[in-house]
Amino acid sequence: MKVSIYQHFRKHEHPFVDQVLSWKEQVERTYISYLTDFLDPRERQMIRSIIGPTNEEVKYSFFGGANEAERQRGVIAPFYEEMIENDFQIMLLEGTFANKFNQLKHRDILGAFLSLGIDRKKIGDILIDENRFQIVVTQELSSYIKMNLTKIKNARVQLVEQSLSNMLHKKDEWMTSNHTISSLRLDIIVKEIYRMSRKDAAQHIRNHRVKVNFKNIDDPSVQIIVDDLISVRGYGRSKLIAIHGKTRKEKIKITTARLKT
Repeated sequence: MKVSIYQHFRKHEHPFVDQVLSWKEQVERTYISYLTDFLDPRERQMIRSIIGPTNEEVKYSFFGGANEAERQRGVIAPFYEEMIENDFQIMLLEGTFANKFNQLKHRDILGAFLSLGIDRKKIGDILIDENRFQIVVTQELSSYIKMNLTKIKNARVQLVEQSLSNMLHKKDEWMTSNHTISSLRLDIIVKEIYRMSRKDAAQHIRNHRVKVNFKNIDDPSVQIIVDDLISVRGYGRSKLIAIHGKTRKEKIKITTARLKT
């Protein structure tokens, strides 16, 4: 069974396949729902693929505070269980800062949380407005974070709990582009999107400066698929939106998007 499942996923994704199968088998055996940490979009897609929409034993649902949340927790439950928002056990924390003297960015806020020894998987989306930021976290960490996170860079912050109904909306803007490429290898995709040489693209990948779906990838030959999120340190985020088939010369026509910074 596992062999047939593995062939649908890339080698670096196999450990997560094992994890999902373990969660599924646990729920089937115990009839007790399983709550995951925060999952990225690719991990959620893998769960959908592995469990399937018509499974007669278990079902799944995801929630990250808002429908458009990038990172969401998952519940895998017996097929007869009804899932509600409280089952996901998430909390929205908000902090304010004086933007006249401080300009906090996503990496500053995430770095402050990670410096407390908090696992990245316990943190959902980070949202920033002009003089405030919000972060979605697991309920069990909420009190610890409020007590210990009092400063980010040079900015004093005080975190307070907010209702999920007050969650900020993402304001990401993406620029789309069309390309014709020889293959869907990671180094070729990076070369095209970020307008660098293939040699430089491969160097970034081997030097652990490139992530695919939030995971470091050091193999330039990894095949990219639709909806994969790519980030190159110092160059920003991008993603493969669509594959449009091949040209007469067997080149692949694709559409990509790059996040405006």
